[in-house]
Amino acid sequence: HWKTLLSHIQGVFVQDLENIEAGHYRLPQDVPKLSSLLARSRRFFRDALEVDKRRQHHRHNEVRATQPPSKAYPTYYLQNFHYQTDGWLSEHSAKVYDTQVDVLFTGTTDAMRRQALVPISKYMKGRDQRKVRLLDLATGTAPFLKDLKHNWPRLPVTAIDLSPDYLVRARQRYSKHKALSFVQGLAERLPVADASQDILTCFYLFHELPPKIRRQVIGEVARVLKPGGLFVLVDALQFGDRPEIEGLLEFFPHGFHEPYFSSYVEEDFDVICAQEDLMRESASLSYLTKMIAWKKV
Repeated sequence: HWKTLLSHIQGVFVQDLENIEAGHYRLPQDVPKLSSLLARSRRFFRDALEVDKRRQHHRHNEVRATQPPSKAYPTYYLQNFHYQTDGWLSEHSAKVYDTQVDVLFTGTTDAMRRQALVPISKYMKGRDQRKVRLLDLATGTAPFLKDLKHNWPRLPVTAIDLSPDYLVRARQRYSKHKALSFVQGLAERLPVADASQDILTCFYLFHELPPKIRRQVIGEVARVLKPGGLFVLVDALQFGDRPEIEGLLEFFPHGFHEPYFSSYVEEDFDVICAQEDLMRESASLSYLTKMIAWKKV
């Protein structure tokens, strides 16, 4: 298995370079300062012990017990996904989460996310970026916007997330960027007007949604996209994508508390999207990630 995984990891960066050489996107500027790396590493290792204790004792509902009663957050959201401290609802979580993800993905996370830039690049050809509207759904601390704005700095972007703490972190990261706004909101009830967006991107959200909510979110995607608009989904592999490592997909929901992952890996998104007049345009695999792009007809 390790040789197979190492081969796929190498393939991520080969694919990334090929996309750059093909002109789909610019060479990324993603080399962090050493001081930043050390600070992130310290936070990660300090928190890792608590995460492991939570995993050993199957404590995945702590956040629900510590949150005051509120209609702001759905029950499915109030969980310690990945057994992480505070779920999505603290400054600490917002500071450590991206490092946790990159450790899990062996340093490939940004390169895997950049696969979304390929269909976006094709869509943007011949268009004035100032007149295109992009919505980034469940943006988190907005890591994808770094590469997006590096390629289209004047593209108007709205980034939506439910976590106030992650949005604070995102606003801090992009305080000097223009044509960028952050909004708190639910993916299944987007605070966005009908047919107002040209592109909608979504990263690693759907595997953390119950099946019913997934369908509601796709309905919202179709509602806010303009005819001819582009929906780009980047998320975990599903069964049938890479049969040689499907054992990892079977283990993942148990090892990392992902209660909706087992239904996600069997979901047929083309069927669900077709019901909302979203038709597949392209797709690609990148290590443990898949990218699918649909067009609103």
